[in-house]
Amino acid sequence: MRQRRRGRATLAAVAAMCAVAALPVQAHAAGESAPYTFDPEAKTIQGAEISTDASELTAGSVYKSSIKPGEKLYYRLDLDADTNAYVSAVAVPKLGGQVAYGDGIKVSIRDSTDLQCSSEDARFESAEFARPIAAYAYRVPEKDSTTCDEAGTYNVLVERESKATSSQDAWDLELRYESEPKPKEGGSTPTRAPENWPSASPPPLTQTAQERPGGTSYYDATSLQTGKWKDGIEPGQTHFYRVPVDWGQQIFATVDLGNSVGGSNEYIGSALGLSLDNPAHGHVDEASPLSYSGKPASVSLDPLPPVAYENRFASSADASAMRFAGWYYLSVSLSPEVEKAYGKKAIPMTLTVKVENSAGPSPYEGSAGVFSVTQDDKDMARSGQSAPQAAKSDTMNTVAAAGIGTGTVLVLGLGAWTLIARRRTASAAGGPTATGAAGQAPYGGPPQAW
Repeated sequence: MRQRRRGRATLAAVAAMCAVAALPVQAHAAGESAPYTFDPEAKTIQGAEISTDASELTAGSVYKSSIKPGEKLYYRLDLDADTNAYVSAVAVPKLGGQVAYGDGIKVSIRDSTDLQCSSEDARFESAEFARPIAAYAYRVPEKDSTTCDEAGTYNVLVERESKATSSQDAWDLELRYESEPKPKEGGSTPTRAPENWPSASPPPLTQTAQERPGGTSYYDATSLQTGKWKDGIEPGQTHFYRVPVDWGQQIFATVDLGNSVGGSNEYIGSALGLSLDNPAHGHVDEASPLSYSGKPASVSLDPLPPVAYENRFASSADASAMRFAGWYYLSVSLSPEVEKAYGKKAIPMTLTVKVENSAGPSPYEGSAGVFSVTQDDKDMARSGQSAPQAAKSDTMNTVAAAGIGTGTVLVLGLGAWTLIARRRTASAAGGPTATGAAGQAPYGGPPQAW
């Protein structure tokens, strides 16, 4: 029995190490070009051109699909009368592909009669270079409304528009479906957006910037907290970061792009983009594209309202998107045109993030999943871990615990075997006796590793 238990403990340690080996690592390192990293748990799914053929999406799941120019693809939701459903689509054009002004996707959720519950576009505008873009749509039943408030089948429609001069390759899609928790019972749920909120930018941070290389996607985005963070970005790259923003908190972000050492001063319009998305991967806002001429340059997001449940009633899309607590995603993209004038070498940049205000109470009943900020989230933001790095760290702790347990058993077994062996040797020499033949090693020999 002891040998079998030792075997099981060792097997547990080996299994945990195998789990670590299977985990994807953060795909981007400073100065290294990398494609978009899809969530490894994403299920492959095909969009349907006919709504009645659409495959169902389930809450809390991630899917990988694709869409060609001009396609209109359907996916299905089966909803009750009360669920607030959010479906996002991240469109990922091929690196180096050609896009034009107005190219992009539209995501909408529609009821069985094709009435639209909501929609959002994600399009390339003045920054006409290929990079991941995201949009979401939602079905949120409202009082005194006769649209999208019944239980039944709903359709998610993803449409792509691309000019004839653009690359005609299919774009990958990463789809997510999240359901929002229900508000606390008996609580007063606001029905109007705040009319006034702090709109002044906070004073600049004076601390020294620390290294934090960005990730390649929402999945492996680097976690950040308030601070100044150094990175380097190559032409054509998009770096992803995420920041935990709790109820009542306000996020501010600025990117400072360093100068080029090459001596060129060629002007590149719309060279760098800074964008913010919410925990449901819905687009919040983006800064005006930054031009670059080889000199230091800076761009910031406009001030946004503090996170509040009632922001959903705001008339502006950016304020309405600040409706959840959770991870907010920052992405920074550098145009491939920069390479022609300044080379492929990464340009240094500093991302300054500031989260203002103390956290307030959650409006939800019970656990809120992705629509919350946990202590683990704060720890990841402090350490700079991405989600896969945190998972790997947790698994390594399991390996260490299993290894210590197995090692302790082996050490104790070896100690006991040595003690018995010494007693039998002493007995053979006329000393105190021990059970068994004199000088014979204990039964079974030393403990085995398995």
